[in-house]
Amino acid sequence: MIKRIAAVAALIPAMLGVTTGAASAHPAPPRATAAVVTLTYDASQAGQWADAITQGVQNWNAADHNVHLQPATSPGSANFVYVATSGWPQTTLGPIVPGGRRGEVELGQEAVDEGYDMTRVAAHETGHILGLPDDYSGPCSELMSGHGPGTSCTNAQPSTAEAAQVDRNYADGAAALSPKQHRTVTDVWRAPALAGAH
Repeated sequence: MIKRIAAVAALIPAMLGVTTGAASAHPAPPRATAAVVTLTYDASQAGQWADAITQGVQNWNAADHNVHLQPATSPGSANFVYVATSGWPQTTLGPIVPGGRRGEVELGQEAVDEGYDMTRVAAHETGHILGLPDDYSGPCSELMSGHGPGTSCTNAQPSTAEAAQVDRNYADGAAALSPKQHRTVTDVWRAPALAGAH
């Protein structure tokens, strides 16, 4: 009888999910965590765009979970570069990966001359590096709508959907992303023409 009471007493904590200090026969599996891909950039050739790049990068880092952008320790080691140019902004379309082809963001003065917000331009072009295409028909709340909403749009924050897509692009870590042949996207940040204008 005493043996039965001891056996029942040992079963009660197990049935209630309470541990008694004894090692569990089935340890909990380790929690899976996604590997964060770190991409480095060089902004030493970006001139007047430095502050806009810093803010644009901060906006992406705050929005994404699977990729982190940070300055390179040396210019030659960067995964992508920002360069100030006199033309239109253009960028390598990613997703750029460590060990793959180096990406380039050309931050064109013509967009500034047209009246577009520098931080929005820098953040938008960074979105291309992370693998997002243009969606010029989108609203101002979408960063990748670029010049579509016009010069009054200064939003430099990626939307929830855009951030989620970048997280999907880098979901399995850098090892799962094969370096690809990238194409360059030229963004003509030209102010929309007035209806009926010639």
